[in-house]
Amino acid sequence: MELLLPSLPDLIWGTLAFLIVLALFIWKIVPALNKALDARSAAIEGGLKKAEEAQAEANAARESFQEQLAEARAEAARIREQARVDASKIGDEVKEQARAEADRIVANAKAQIEAERAAALASLRAEVGSLALDLASGVIGETLSEDKRAAAVVDRFLADLKASEGAAK
Repeated sequence: MELLLPSLPDLIWGTLAFLIVLALFIWKIVPALNKALDARSAAIEGGLKKAEEAQAEANAARESFQEQLAEARAEAARIREQARVDASKIGDEVKEQARAEADRIVANAKAQIEAERAAALASLRAEVGSLALDLASGVIGETLSEDKRAAAVVDRFLADLKASEGAAK
């Protein structure tokens, strides 16, 4: 078996060409490749840093939202409590106004009843007076046409009526 080895000039020229290509590769391509890899690494690190910052901002925003939500809930509770207090005050005011109105109505009714009682008493007095005069005229047998005499008889009759009424009570 025979080995196939290149001739010495082919080996030298091949080695020299390989070394030139290797030098060009190390001098031009490796730095560009390293630069591209560094840029990609920096972009990945920047992306990670941005993601961490975005995560931190999101956490801060969530905490801020939670604080605002707690404040809003506390404000809503305060407003509800104030509404309850206001409703209680309004209810008390309405009750007081209703009591005052009821008292006013009762006072007006009492005044009206008293006025009607006085009018009825005056009407009754006049009617009783005329009946007493008629009765007295019938008992005495003479006409009581004199006003002074008739008034005296009526007053005496009413005084006797009041006295008997007071004794009955």
